[in-house]
Amino acid sequence: MKILCISGSASRDSSNVKFLKAIAEHLSDKHTAEVYEGLYRFPLFTTERLNAGMPEIINLLRDRITQADLVLISTPEYNHNIPAVLKNMLEWITDSGELFGKRVLPITFTPKAPRGEHALISLQMSLKAQQASIISEANFYKTDVEFVDDLIVLPEDIKLMFDGLLEI
Repeated sequence: MKILCISGSASRDSSNVKFLKAIAEHLSDKHTAEVYEGLYRFPLFTTERLNAGMPEIINLLRDRITQADLVLISTPEYNHNIPAVLKNMLEWITDSGELFGKRVLPITFTPKAPRGEHALISLQMSLKAQQASIISEANFYKTDVEFVDDLIVLPEDIKLMFDGLLEI
């Protein structure tokens, strides 16, 4: 299975990117997993910009989404919502329809409970508006994982959860 992991964080040194890289590494035994982390480079969506033509950086991500069997989106929570860079990406691909019928797994990765709950609801609403096929959802916390030399080590229960989700 080809899995595209997208970090919804605006930070270049994001713990969401590190979390996705740990997930992708775990899944790489049985699947092809790529982590996309460049949403902060996208221009701000406006209808005028859309009508002027799709920027190449967005076309490249659209192609990756199209080619993926599953899109895993991990987001932090900013002000009880998803980050602006993630919302911006979703707006850029609304009309082109890459997420229509696409299997998507939305997750949050935040410092501790209950953070992430509002962002997950917001992300699900945007994905449902684009008629994505949401296979499940989950909130994860930094307290669930181990940080070693600025990398994340996944515990066995999280590995097993992802293995089980991908068997569906």
